[in-house]
Amino acid sequence: MHLVIPDQIIDRTKGRPSTFFGNGIVAHVGFADPFCPRLSGTLYQAALDAGAAAHRGGTYVVMEGPAFSTRAESNLYRSWGADLIGMTALPEAKLAREAEICYATVACVTDYDCWHETEEDVSADLILANLQRNVETAKRLVRLAVKALPERDCPCASALETAIVTPAHMVPDQAKRDLAPIIGRYMPVENE
Repeated sequence: MHLVIPDQIIDRTKGRPSTFFGNGIVAHVGFADPFCPRLSGTLYQAALDAGAAAHRGGTYVVMEGPAFSTRAESNLYRSWGADLIGMTALPEAKLAREAEICYATVACVTDYDCWHETEEDVSADLILANLQRNVETAKRLVRLAVKALPERDCPCASALETAIVTPAHMVPDQAKRDLAPIIGRYMPVENE
């Protein structure tokens, strides 16, 4: 029932598109710190102000799903130092970084997965029941966070500035048009 604002992520997904790039254009955005630190701070403070038991920082493993972890996987993730496991936050975090959008997440902890010997194994019923209990707290948190959104002075705002490695003259015009909302300020479409 605690809320966690993670600061790291381990990607165990396999089949999700995780980039806007390809088709004649390559970009390598920095992802060492996958969540916006300014937005994470705002969310953490809002969680505290909403009366939640909140924690800032932690490593979140994102698994493919829809099945839950095996006991072996759950113990493996713990041995890696992971604090949370879930099925969301990717590809969102990667796509947000490529689009220069600040991104952070609030993990509403619902269960111990299946590693904890004295707790019930995770089930959809358990998750939904505990998540429902957190709904009002989450609503308060969002209302408070929106009022306190920080100034955009973080690295997220310029993530593509040095990330695009394909020379502009080699990028197909169609790729430039398709990605104009993201790359337009770095690589405008000629003759438009």
